[in-house]
Amino acid sequence: MSGDGVPDRDVHVSIARGRLPVALAFVVALASCGGAGGTADGTVELKLGHVGAPGSLYDRTAVEFARRVAAESNGEVTVAVFGSSQLGGDETLLQKLKLGTIDLALPSTVMSSTIDQFGLFEMPYLVEDRAHMRRIEERVIWPTLAPLAETHGYRILAVWENGFRHVTNDVRPIVEPGDLAGIKLRTPSGVWRVKLFKALGANPTPMAYSEVFMALQTGVMDGQENPLAQIWGARLHEVQDYLSLTGHVYTPAFLTAGVGRWSRHPEDVRALVERVARDIQPWVYATADSLDAELLEALRGEGTAVNEADRARFLAASRTVYDEFSGTVEGGAELLEAARAAADTAAGAEGATSGTPGEEAGSGAGAAGDGSGAP
Repeated sequence: MSGDGVPDRDVHVSIARGRLPVALAFVVALASCGGAGGTADGTVELKLGHVGAPGSLYDRTAVEFARRVAAESNGEVTVAVFGSSQLGGDETLLQKLKLGTIDLALPSTVMSSTIDQFGLFEMPYLVEDRAHMRRIEERVIWPTLAPLAETHGYRILAVWENGFRHVTNDVRPIVEPGDLAGIKLRTPSGVWRVKLFKALGANPTPMAYSEVFMALQTGVMDGQENPLAQIWGARLHEVQDYLSLTGHVYTPAFLTAGVGRWSRHPEDVRALVERVARDIQPWVYATADSLDAELLEALRGEGTAVNEADRARFLAASRTVYDEFSGTVEGGAELLEAARAAADTAAGAEGATSGTPGEEAGSGAGAAGDGSGAP
């Protein structure tokens, strides 16, 4: 069991051999000369690391993805999933992707510290709901951000979810920005998240997700901010009295590979894995939506005091963050314009809901996961 009270776990989905004959022949050759992912029996094994706790949206999504890859390939491709920061925090995982020592990771907030333009997803209340997020994916991520990530050595295979983030603490309910004054608040390592909470009056400190439970338990930190699925999965509610539904940021999660190692896998293996990764997104959003509603009630049932926050005041107090992003990040103003324009066509999209239980699509930001060793 790790220091944050979360049991370590790895999931290895492996099924009998079957299809992909062309890839199989190539993988056998790779295995004989130490190539990427080749195993002694000629199958391809992919190693996926993430920071989510058991039961979190990260965990559930990674396990479901591994199951589908194994089923679709008839066991020729397997995914070994290592959660709870077993392979390192998000920054370490990104380094390992570049070094080629792992195949896949699931970064979120940390991308904004690696590639400035990903700070788009650190802008408060930018993403209105999951329908809006899908439009941003189509109009911004695939045409602009994904190619940019590739120039930095990262290949984004799919866009999943970390979620709508909320503040917990053990001092007082957070209704408006003034309530954050003096609160020692853990954040992920993203530079824009720190800027946001400084603008809101808190005392933010970046910290690896694996260290958060102990920091809250010992009083080193007063509070933290995360999606409901990460709060519940890491049992942070056991050391926090108040949950304030700020919904201040929606953080996507990016299933990511290192360009070098990924290119050494057979083409049909890459195609299959990327297709499965993208096809799972509706399942991810549906699961996230259900978790938001279920976990909010579960947290109330555990005795957590839950309150709504005045989001209009939070947005007004954070305008300087938008101004700085637009003025200092190359292409920042254009990215914001494209993301905002996507909201016009997001309303009413099929199957989309906001992240706040009980709200309709298009009504505003809502509830559930993170990223630095992050959530």
